[in-house]
Amino acid sequence: MSVVLVGFLLVGVFPTRAWLAQRDELSARHEELAALEQEQDAIEEQVERLQTQEEIERIAREEYGMTREDETAFRMLPGAVAPVDLPDTWPFTGTDDWLNR
Repeated sequence: MSVVLVGFLLVGVFPTRAWLAQRDELSARHEELAALEQEQDAIEEQVERLQTQEEIERIAREEYGMTREDETAFRMLPGAVAPVDLPDTWPFTGTDDWLNR
């Protein structure tokens, strides 16, 4: 009887567990492949866009602040910071002067 049970385990249960694990692994790899294919498609679209003059000009303007020869660039500076008003009691003594330099 125990020989039959061991034989059943060797022939039926252990290979089935391995098959289920391989099936799960294969499913995970298919999902990973699909994600990588989507990423590759996005990169190929970006490469196509980067080969157009419009995209090159857009990047030059937005990321590098470049202008055409007949244009004038203006930069907006941040506004002045409002002075800090702290109480004249400890632990704020002297901190007011230090923050409002």
